[in-house]
Amino acid sequence: MTRDFSKFEQNLTHLDSEGEAQMVDVSAKAPTLREAEAGGQVRMLRETFEAIEAGNAPKGDVLGTAKLAGIMAAKQTAQLIPLCHPLPLQKIDVQLIPDPQLPGYQIRAMVKTKAETGVEMEALTAVSVAALTLYDMAKAMEKSISIELIRLLSKSGGKSGDYSLEPF
Repeated sequence: MTRDFSKFEQNLTHLDSEGEAQMVDVSAKAPTLREAEAGGQVRMLRETFEAIEAGNAPKGDVLGTAKLAGIMAAKQTAQLIPLCHPLPLQKIDVQLIPDPQLPGYQIRAMVKTKAETGVEMEALTAVSVAALTLYDMAKAMEKSISIELIRLLSKSGGKSGDYSLEPF
């Protein structure tokens, strides 16, 4: 049974007229400066948070390893997300900010490029993998660690314009 997807072709950029997956052609677009920031949080027991802060985690440098994992993940986004364009990334900054109120960590990733398409997926991937790595490095102390609220915080550049998450 063949379905006609031609009426969706304008809106569903990752599907062709037959409904097959396709990579969006960005070859006609001019490279522009693009930046995206994503965030998330990792919540844990106070004892786990205090052990990480004191540098007493059994697996070693939890925060340094998670930061490095986030940077590496941003660079590998096109390998992980189907139909995502490989991009030359000029800047990747991953921060793990202690938040005693959670207790846990706020994670922020900022990614910048000069390219034909945006870097939202790279920023989101950096936050996700940094959070997963933090979990992996601390799971010997606590299995109930929670990864929460991974989302795009802002983006600039490109045809769709700027975006900033409204505070909730």
